[in-house]
Amino acid sequence: MSEQERRELMQRELPARARQSNAFAERLAGRDRLQQALLPLAKAPPGPGWNRSELEDLLPPGPPVEAAVLAGLVPRAQGTQVLLTRRTEALRNHGGQVGFPGGRMEKIDRNPLAAALRESDEEIALPSRQVLALGYLDPFITITGFRVTPVVAVVDPDFVPRPEPGEVAEVFEVPLDYLMDPANLRQVEMEHRGRVRHVLEYAWPGQRIWGATAAILYNLRRRLEQVP
Repeated sequence: MSEQERRELMQRELPARARQSNAFAERLAGRDRLQQALLPLAKAPPGPGWNRSELEDLLPPGPPVEAAVLAGLVPRAQGTQVLLTRRTEALRNHGGQVGFPGGRMEKIDRNPLAAALRESDEEIALPSRQVLALGYLDPFITITGFRVTPVVAVVDPDFVPRPEPGEVAEVFEVPLDYLMDPANLRQVEMEHRGRVRHVLEYAWPGQRIWGATAAILYNLRRRLEQVP
C-alpha cells in the first residue's frame, strides 16, 4: 500500500470509527439546538460564577475551590433523561443531596471536562467511551466555596451505573422535559447564617432536587431559551 493510499484509508476509516463509537449520541433529540446553547469545549469558561453576587457575604474566605460536574443526558425511547445521583449521608460536603457526578479538580485534570469524566468514573463507573461531551454551562459558586463548571454530555443509554458506596447512595434519571418546564421549578425560602435566602427546587417524586443542582438545570434552561 502506498503512502497516499494509506492516508486516504485513514481519512475514511478514522471518521467512520468515531461515528460508530459515538453512535448513541445521534439518538439525542434536539442535539444541534443544545449544542448551540452551550459554551465551547475548546476553552473552560471564565468568571467568578453567575450567582456570586448573591453570596458575597456568605462565602468562606480565600479563593474558591475549582470543581466540575457532568450533566449527563441519556437518550431513551420515551425521551431524554437527565442522569442524577444522591450522595451518601456521611459525606462532609452536601451529604444526602441530589447532584450530578463530579467533584473538585485535581492537579492531574487538565480542564473541567477531564475532572468531570474522572469523577464520574470514580463515583458511578461511567467510562469515557460511553460519554460524548457537548459543551460547558456557566460556572456556578456554592455556599461551601466551590466554583463548579458543569459539562453537558450525552451518555450511552446502555451504560449500567455501579455507584461507589462511600460516595453515592443512588443513581436515577429524571425526564429533561420535566426539568426544562418552568412550571416545575419553584423558589423556596431558607435561613442560612441569619439571612433568608431564596433557593431553587424541583419537587420530583421521592427526591428533592434543589440548590446548586437546580440552579445548574435552570442555567441550561435559560441558555436553551436564547436559541431560536
